[in-house]
Amino acid sequence: MKIELIGKPEIIMSNPYSKHNYFGWPSVISQKDGKIIAGASGFRLGHVCPFGKGVISYSCDNGNTFTPPVVVIDSVLDDRDVGLCSFGEKGLIVTSFNNTRKMQRHHAADENEIRKNYTYSYLDSITDSEEESAIGSVFRISYDGGNTFGKIYKSPITSPHGPIELTDSTVLWVGSVYNNENNVEVFQEYIDAYMLDTNNGEMKYVGRIPDIYEDGKRLNPCEPYAVELPDGSLLCHIRTEETFTTYQSVSYDKGRSWSVPERVLDDFGGAPCHILRHSSGVLISAYGYRKEPYEIRIMLSFDNGRSWDKDKTLYVNGISGDIGYPATTELPDGSLLTVFYAKTQKDGPCVIMKQNWRLKAL
Repeated sequence: MKIELIGKPEIIMSNPYSKHNYFGWPSVISQKDGKIIAGASGFRLGHVCPFGKGVISYSCDNGNTFTPPVVVIDSVLDDRDVGLCSFGEKGLIVTSFNNTRKMQRHHAADENEIRKNYTYSYLDSITDSEEESAIGSVFRISYDGGNTFGKIYKSPITSPHGPIELTDSTVLWVGSVYNNENNVEVFQEYIDAYMLDTNNGEMKYVGRIPDIYEDGKRLNPCEPYAVELPDGSLLCHIRTEETFTTYQSVSYDKGRSWSVPERVLDDFGGAPCHILRHSSGVLISAYGYRKEPYEIRIMLSFDNGRSWDKDKTLYVNGISGDIGYPATTELPDGSLLTVFYAKTQKDGPCVIMKQNWRLKAL
């Protein structure tokens, strides 16, 4: 089976008339009423800055057009990685996370004087109590398809694309344990599964994915995403920080226990992944490839993840390795829409793009 592109890639989120014009780390989902929702971190200065906001855009015409992005999560800190989960008839969960002022100052030190001073001035305006109140992995819940949202909740875990709804209506979130980098403990990441109660925002611990070792060295896992298979088992793809590649773990008991993760791609083969089960039964895992020529790639599984047809190119950027975090949704006619972030000019900001495509038999 091959990938057949439909049309050319198009920008769906940008802000070209402002210096706050960087958008990254998107997600996309389809709701039961047919509305498509894309999310991202937007209105930023760059890859790291304290001005990021969690935004969403809507499409009511099968992804042909999207509304301008509207802000859903806007703390005093840098709101990043917007994940989306559709649940029930009209439910929507929007997730994000942020970083401390200390981390923002560290990155701003390498910027030009104007931008550094601009960033430092803003960070100086944030009080200790404001930071303490905002810091963490966060989410908001809507019960009317994203028209209105409730309060901000905090989560013990974070992931780029958020939770998933299982066939029994359980909302399961597999994510990295959130770690405040000011913590005095040695930073080491873990991947945990939690159940999320959409009625009150409470989260209940379910289980932990085993550690990943290579040559006797423990790798730091992060940015997972899971999908439910027809038999009720869960398949999760996980990024490893040191090798920028993807590992796979499976659970047969709703996330309480998981197999030892096994490598799917070569070193620097790409990450992080978003997995979609197509109506045909094919598993579609999309990921960013950050070596030249900088691509968005797809791998396909026809046997529920036991084997993968890898490295199918969906988009070639050729400009910058600041690219990736693709997510895919299926359209009513069985074709696909994948969103991702990338630069369109070498010295320009990142924007959110979409590419329509379909699976085609050889």
